Parts: sequence; structure tokens; C-alpha cells
Amino acid sequence: MILEYDIIVIGGGHAGCEAASAAARLGSRTLLLTMDMTKMASMSCNPAVGGVAKGQIIREIDALGGQMGRITDLTTIQFRMLNRSKGAAMWSPRAQCDKSRFSAQWRHTLENTVNLYIWQDAATELLFDTAGAKPRIKGVRTQMGIEFACRAVVLTSGTFLGGMMHCGTSHAEGGRAGDAASHGITESLRAIGFETGRMKTGTPARLDARTIDFESLEPQYGDENPAKFSFSPDTQPVKHQLPCFLVYTTAEVHDLLRTGFDRSPLFNGTIKGIGPRYCPSIEDKLRTFADKDQHQLFLEPEGESTNEYYLNGFSSSLPWDIQWEALHKIRGFEDLHIFRPGYAIEYDYFPPTQLHHSLETKLVSGLYFAGQVNGTTGYEEAAAQGLMAGINAHRALKGEEAVVLQRDEAYIGVLIDDLVTKGVDEPYRMFTSRAEYRILLRQDNADIRLTPIGYKIGLISQKRYAHFTEKKASVESLISFARRQSIKAAEINDYLKSVNSEPLTQGRKLYDILMRNNVTFESLSEALPKLRKFISDNNISAEAIEEAEIQIKYKGYIEREKFIAEKLHRLENIRIPEDFDFHSMNSLTIEARQKLTRIRPATIGQASRIPGVSPADVNVLLVKFGR
Repeated sequence: MILEYDIIVIGGGHAGCEAASAAARLGSRTLLLTMDMTKMASMSCNPAVGGVAKGQIIREIDALGGQMGRITDLTTIQFRMLNRSKGAAMWSPRAQCDKSRFSAQWRHTLENTVNLYIWQDAATELLFDTAGAKPRIKGVRTQMGIEFACRAVVLTSGTFLGGMMHCGTSHAEGGRAGDAASHGITESLRAIGFETGRMKTGTPARLDARTIDFESLEPQYGDENPAKFSFSPDTQPVKHQLPCFLVYTTAEVHDLLRTGFDRSPLFNGTIKGIGPRYCPSIEDKLRTFADKDQHQLFLEPEGESTNEYYLNGFSSSLPWDIQWEALHKIRGFEDLHIFRPGYAIEYDYFPPTQLHHSLETKLVSGLYFAGQVNGTTGYEEAAAQGLMAGINAHRALKGEEAVVLQRDEAYIGVLIDDLVTKGVDEPYRMFTSRAEYRILLRQDNADIRLTPIGYKIGLISQKRYAHFTEKKASVESLISFARRQSIKAAEINDYLKSVNSEPLTQGRKLYDILMRNNVTFESLSEALPKLRKFISDNNISAEAIEEAEIQIKYKGYIEREKFIAEKLHRLENIRIPEDFDFHSMNSLTIEARQKLTRIRPATIGQASRIPGVSPADVNVLLVKFGR
């Protein structure tokens, strides 16, 4: 029995699995401490991965060498590229997954990872070395009374710390339905000086497919030619897809739900935690949008071998009988049986302004937080934090510099910077609107942005990197071909008319023609034999063709955002001493002094993004530290 490790990861959810996998693969002897080995990366809420901005995060995780994209591909039962009608910056991959296979695939992956050990138990206390000027993590005590020694801990306990579930007037301790809450960690962190708070999330009822009239529902199918998440050639797009279904509430359903408002823990003061604004419960929707007689819901399969369906959009903590009655008034659900009602859950979190950008805590050396304990919501946001925490915990033990992604490098960089700089006042969810450089942070180019970093730190294999360089070379050669290839009007005008584009009056470069609306490489290759031959002779993949086309069509926007990002990078390069006394600068506003002292930004760039720090305050800091 090994009682001493380099890194201990507490929690086997999406953040914990990525953290443990990354740390072990990089070479640290790692222990994953989880309460239930049968629920690794359990999809406690909806059985899906990706979506708007979240899909971009999964592709970034994959590009860095994380596992979530690969495991999603292996367990996908439907794939859709959202927002195809909009610009490329908004395209977002989303996959329905087989819930049980997803968790089983994660367990198989972790059990076969070198340097990774698993122990099923509950962590009840963090152990600190307080002999130095700053406390340092030294171990973990479990419910079984075992003390594991370590040099770093990544805390990824999700909704389990002080977890309390609510369904109407019924309340029970638990991290999720069927699982016990965790106690002791919050108390040990609060005792050493950490600020804590409470947040709330919820989940809908699960429905029995045998009692649903699918014929009366509107099916929603996956893409005809589905893509996949991982850039690796080792996974393939899903072949057999299951449909989802659109479902609608009615005024009658709403009236029934309102009869339970007096017993709602959300409305009667029982729930104190803050819930997610962008994923509200059905009762929240009725209160916020009181004038609406209808809300759209999505009925989603939880797997290929189960009758369990998830009703996306109907999260609720109303009494079970109110949920049951209201559901039966929805078209197609007249004879419905439910496996379990929806419920809300409150849990402890730690305001993330207590973290460095590496996700190491400012108060305790060697202690990292990732996932919902940082006030975020969503599998994707959790997995991204877990990956970065695992990487940085390993690198810190090796005396290497932390990997910190910038806001123009990755949505992961936006996510972490928002958390540690701005904090959270509700569960944080990623949206494309949170990123200033959306055209740079597309889902299609995540490998170009981040695979070199993953390769450099050791998470991307030589084989995978060779595949990446081959794709990159294909993109560059296709763009180069388009730049130098002249096209005569006679060759192309019939095609241009067919796509409602103005015919040429003289020859033009292929590159210029591709910048037009409705003109694509795919359709052009049918009209131009020399383009078709070049693609075939050079074995250029569909993925490389799409990437080249996006780079051509959005060239002006891309260059403009790069220019803006490079200008702002100057502020990121001006560092602020960690122990600087902001209260000594009387030229700063009082609010700025208070905010800067609490958050302790590492650079002037970070300081400029703190709410309450004005442009005038930034200029004062520039005079002091940089200009």
C-alpha cells in the first residue's frame, strides 16, 4: 500500500479525471481519491458534451492532450454542429453521449494510465504544514482514517461539499441522487482562512421511454455528415445516431406548476445558494417570463441500451407530485412514467479570486482548485480547469513555469482569467460573448492554437504531433495554391451564376473568388478540375479544406483581432510585485485600492479587467510600473 504520492486529486468528476490523467501522464505519481469508482466523470445532469462555447472548450482540451474529446467520440450517439448558419466563430460542436459508456470509458482510461492509482474513500480533512511563512499542503485524511502524504492536492469535489438536495418540502444530504455528501474539507479550509459560499444547481425529472408517445413529438436528428471532437486520427465520427425530440409546455402546464410555488424551496427561502442565470429551473422561467404561454424543451436519450430520457429545460425543485401532474399535461406525455423527479442541490464553493492563474490557491502552496468548487457550472468548464490544474501541479513540483493561456489563445484562458480576476456572483457558464477574440478562438483551429503547447509540455505524443503538422502543412499548401492559381472567366462563370455570385469580366486568382459568399472549396472543386486534382494528389482532408476556407474568408477579421490582441499584450507583460501595497497609492480611487488588494493582479493587463478599476486607475499603475 502506497501512502505517499506526488499529487492527490480529490474527486472523480470531469475536473478530477482530467487532472489525474494529465498529472500521471506527465510523470507525477498520482492518487485519484473518489467516493465511487463506478461513477467516474458521471454525467450527473444532461447526457451531452459541448454546445455554444463549450464545444470550443472540448476541442481545446483535446488539442492540449486532454481526454474528454476522445472519450466523447467513443461514446457519441448524436452529433450536431450548432450555429452553422452564422459565422465560423459561432460554430459549436455538440454531442449526445451514451451516459453509462462515457463513465465506463473514463474508468477504463484511468485504470490503464501509468503512474495513476485510485482509492475509493471520502476525503475528510486536508493536512497543512504551517511551519513556514506560508502554509503548504502536506496530505489528506480520509473517512477510513488513512493519511496520505503528498506534495500537491487538486480539489475537484463538485457539488459534494456540504451537498443538500431539495424536492419540494423534502430535503436530504447528498452530492447527487444516490450519493452521500462530503464533510470536513470545507471546515478545514475555512479554519485556515479561506472564504466560502453556497451555490445551487438543479436537474430535471428522468422519463421512461416506454411511456412516451414519440409519434406526437417533433424529432431532431443529428448532422447528415457528422464531425467529431478529437483532432486525433484514432477516433471516428459516430455512425449510428439516435434522435432527440422537441417538446413544448402549455399555459395549462404553467398553471399547474404555479400551484406548487408555495412549497417551492426556491421561492420560500429554503434555498440560500445562488443558482445559474443561464440554466434556470422551470419555475424560474415562469416567474421571469410570466407572459409566455409556451417554453421549448428537448427530450434527450441517455444511452443506446436504456429507456431513460432527460428532459432538457425542465429542471425543477418543485414537489414531486406537482412535477408529475404538470408533465402529464405535455403532449406525448399523457401516459408518462418517471424514474425520478427533478431536484435542486446546494453545495459549498470557494470564490475563485483566491486563486492564481495556475489555479493554485494564494493562501496555501501546493493546493489547487478546479471545477464547481470554483463557482463554475458545466462538465466542459470543469474538465478544462482540471486539465490545467493537473498540468500546473506537476510543473510546480518540477520547478517549471505554470502554463497560463491568454485570452486570445483559448476559451480556457478566458474562463480562468474571468474566474480569478472578476470572481463569480452566480455559477459561471462560458459563452462566446465572454471572449473578446472570438474569431481567433474558433473550434476548427483549436489544434493550431494549442497542440504545439500540448506537445511541448509532454501531453501530445509524437504520432499525434506528426498528424497535426501534416494537417497544418495541407492547409498552408491549399491556401498557397489558391493564391497563385489564376482562373479565367470562361472557366468559372457558369459556376458563379449557379451560386448567385456575380460573373467575372476578367481572370482572377482563386483566392479572391473564394472570398465571395456562397463560394466553397467543395462546390468549386466540382467546377474546377485542376482544384479537384490538387486536393486529390495531395490527399488533403476535409478538415484541412474547411480550415483553409475559413482562413481565406475571414482573413481581414482575423488580422484585425490579432492586431488588437498584440497591442493589449503589452499590458500583460508589465508585472506587479506580488506583495505590493496598493493602499500606499493615494492617486488610485478607494474602490480600486480595495479591489486590487483583494485580488492582487499579477499584471497591469489583469488589473485592467477587474470590475471597479477604471482606465484612470490603469494609467496610474502604468506610470508606477511600466511606461
